[in-house]
Amino acid sequence: MEVKKIIIAGNPNVGKSVIFNALTGSYATVSNYPGTTVEVFRGNAKIGGAEYEVIDTPGMYSFVPVTDEERVSRNIIFSETPYVLIHVLDAKNIERMLPFTLQLIEADLPVILVLNIMDEAERLGIKIDTKILEAELGVPVLTAIGTMGQGLSNLKDKIANYKKGESKRDIVKYDSRMEEFLIKSGFGRINSLLLLQEDTEVAERLLKENKTAAKNAEKEIEVLKKKYSKPLGYLIAMERQSRASAIIDIARVSKGKQMGSFAEWLSRLTMSTFWGFLILAFVLYFGLYLFVGKLGAGVVVDFINTTVFDKWIIPPVTNFIEHAIPWGPGQDLFVHEYGIVTLGLRYAFAIILPIVVTFFFVFAIIEDTGYLPRLAMLIDRVFKKMGLSGRAVIPMVLGLGCGTMATMVTRTLATKRERLIATLLLALAIPCSAQLGVIMAMLSGLPVILGIWLVVINVVFITAGFLAAKILPGEAPVFFMEVPPLRLPKLSNLFVKTYTRMEWYIKEVIPVFLIVSVAMVAAYHTHLLALLIKIAKYPLGFMGLPESTATIFIMGFFRRDYGAAGLFDMQKSGLLTNNQILVSIVVMTLFLPCIAQLIMMIKERKFGTAMALTGVVTVVSISAGFVINQLLILFKITL
Repeated sequence: MEVKKIIIAGNPNVGKSVIFNALTGSYATVSNYPGTTVEVFRGNAKIGGAEYEVIDTPGMYSFVPVTDEERVSRNIIFSETPYVLIHVLDAKNIERMLPFTLQLIEADLPVILVLNIMDEAERLGIKIDTKILEAELGVPVLTAIGTMGQGLSNLKDKIANYKKGESKRDIVKYDSRMEEFLIKSGFGRINSLLLLQEDTEVAERLLKENKTAAKNAEKEIEVLKKKYSKPLGYLIAMERQSRASAIIDIARVSKGKQMGSFAEWLSRLTMSTFWGFLILAFVLYFGLYLFVGKLGAGVVVDFINTTVFDKWIIPPVTNFIEHAIPWGPGQDLFVHEYGIVTLGLRYAFAIILPIVVTFFFVFAIIEDTGYLPRLAMLIDRVFKKMGLSGRAVIPMVLGLGCGTMATMVTRTLATKRERLIATLLLALAIPCSAQLGVIMAMLSGLPVILGIWLVVINVVFITAGFLAAKILPGEAPVFFMEVPPLRLPKLSNLFVKTYTRMEWYIKEVIPVFLIVSVAMVAAYHTHLLALLIKIAKYPLGFMGLPESTATIFIMGFFRRDYGAAGLFDMQKSGLLTNNQILVSIVVMTLFLPCIAQLIMMIKERKFGTAMALTGVVTVVSISAGFVINQLLILFKITL
């Protein structure tokens, strides 16, 4: 017996994921939609004694796609044949989001409308008569506060007892000439509307299905275009919005009030040019530097690394392996300098896990307060010059936690060009928390060097982005993002989000670290590692760095903590001058952070592209070190 499917759809940031988790629990699978890098969440639910497959689609605004996410969501809705389609919208913005509900109804889909985030709507004085709304739309309507679990039992009842009502596919009445075309085309109402909106994908599909009818429809559309002074797509959108507004006027008891003065003032402040960047600096200092850097990368890492692994785990495991396996290379595979336990698991659980978990917690706060969309709006002005949209701020911020994870998240960006530029910038000029924590420790007593380092990294970041946008072909990205109200986050939600992302880390990233361990052992026993260290001495010499840093930079490619910590040890031992500290820190920051991120780049961008990006990053990092060293020599500067 085929399992019934429930599809969840709606704009971004309306609470779809909360409802998905409430229906499925934490048992979900994540996979890329075929032919794309867009992730789709699927889970199972038991409602009223029946089994369902639940699909959480990426955010979309309409059936006319602008981004890959919208295109994937539309394909899922049209191809998966849902038993029920749950349309989730933000009750505060119902008038703006209801036109998409009308599109779903026009497509003759089994819609259940969920007015979510009702607590915030009610605080603004918004009240909606769901009975009237049900009568006007012809679909079940309910209210919910997803984060608090309110309305979810009612939703399950609606699903269990769902019966498709009388069709209202013609819920929106268009101009008589358009209506005549919708009836005569023979492709169905929603397909015909998409043809009028010049949707090329639909046009190509219908052409394959019925070439003659499609050609006739194309001719009729050309005739229609001449009869109107405005684009057909615009007229259709305006008619839907007009119908949505009319329905709201009937169903809404109160239109509410504007956001409170303080919340509105603070919201504007976060997106203003001066205060916005000042608030960003505040968030970076307290969130990343103190909480992630000091607590996560400092206190927690020190305890797990020096106490749990160095004292409790590694000694007994090493003793056991040395007695159980008499062969040296076999021992090296599990323990000693590059072993799976002493390098792979230790690196994954003792060094990176505490950092990414504390970072995930901070990131959850940034998400749930509503600050992230505002940061995206703030950064969008700068990113546009680099071929990116404000949405790219998400992987960039994540990159400060873990570059491997952030590289994976670039798949959410709208275009291939944007994903490529973001991957380049992540590999080049975004230090991860492990690097950043050690760098800040090294430069804490050297404010001048810290200032120069910050300037150099930012100049390289902006210049590389600007040049990439000029060189790489493609259109400028289109940026759409909801800006929800600022709100206090719920602690339980923060822990759930952190735990869910920690699960992802363990499943997706840790296997990469184990592969690195095996690669390190192989490189050591085949003398490849020694050869790489010998080759690295030459470019480092051009940068004025001692030969002893060669080992650190080669090892830093395999282990970020080793590279940065090695420089820290050399500084403490007095083996580096202040000039050499500046050069080495700049090069270490700009160089490809680790092999794990390289593997992720190959996975996301393919081998050839990843190798090309690696070459660019290597050349830029070495060139930057060489130029800084020559400038210091030329102007006889001693820091």
